[in-house]
Amino acid sequence: METFKTSIEIPIIRKLYDLYRLYYGYLELFPKKDKYALGSKCEQYITATLELLLMAGRLPRTEKLATLQQANVKFDTLKVFLRLAKDVKLLDNKKYVLLEQHIQEIGRMLGGWQRSLA
Repeated sequence: METFKTSIEIPIIRKLYDLYRLYYGYLELFPKKDKYALGSKCEQYITATLELLLMAGRLPRTEKLATLQQANVKFDTLKVFLRLAKDVKLLDNKKYVLLEQHIQEIGRMLGGWQRSLA
């Protein structure tokens, strides 16, 4: 349990954790056919990004950048899928704006982490 506590204290991981919790609540509101298609896809990209960030947090400095770049690709894909969910009316504007606030902050943090290693 100590590893989780240490990992969750990394601000970007905490923010992505919060994004997942928020999204998970919204996922319950999706129609069944969409919950297991686009909804599940968004969930997979959130968790994939989280896994890569957790991995990057434990890697030596010389190996972090490649993992962060992979996380960035997953995260960019998530942004497209969330926008699609809004456009097809699975997420109303209010929910999307709340998710987007998290997304923008995580994006800034991820970009900053990558720049610090370049």
